[in-house]
Amino acid sequence: MAISSYKVFLMHGNAKLVDIKDFPDMGDDPELLDTTTLTDKMRTYIMGIQETGALSFTSNYTAADYQTLAALEGSEEQYALWLGGTENAGNVTPTGSDGKFSFSGFLSVRLLGAGVNEVVNMGITIAPSSIITFSVAAG
Repeated sequence: MAISSYKVFLMHGNAKLVDIKDFPDMGDDPELLDTTTLTDKMRTYIMGIQETGALSFTSNYTAADYQTLAALEGSEEQYALWLGGTENAGNVTPTGSDGKFSFSGFLSVRLLGAGVNEVVNMGITIAPSSIITFSVAAG
C-alpha cells in the first residue's frame, strides 16, 4: 500500500531538526562496471559503487531554525529521514514507523531567493559521510 509524504521528518539524532517541504532520493543507481569480453555478443555488467551526492532539502525560513541549522555547520553529525508518525490533538510526533534512512554527514544552510508574493525558504544540504542505512522502527 502506498503512503503519503505527510509525516516525513528530517532528524538530527533522534530529534526532529526542522520541518521540511521536500526531500531528495535516498540513493541513486549504482555505477555499472563493464565485464564485456571479446567473445560476448552484448555488453555485460556488474554493479559498482552507488552514488548518493549531496542531499538537498527545503524548509520555510525562520531566524530560529536558520540559527539552529547554522550551528551544525562544520561538524559531522548524525541525520536521518523518518517516514511515519503519530498525531494527537494536532501535535505530530515522528516515529519512523514506515522507515528510517540514517546517515552521518556535514550540513550547510543557505537562504534561498524569492520573488513577489512567495514564501521565504532556506536550502539545507547534507554531504553524506557514511552509507545510508534503512531500518524500520520496532513496534
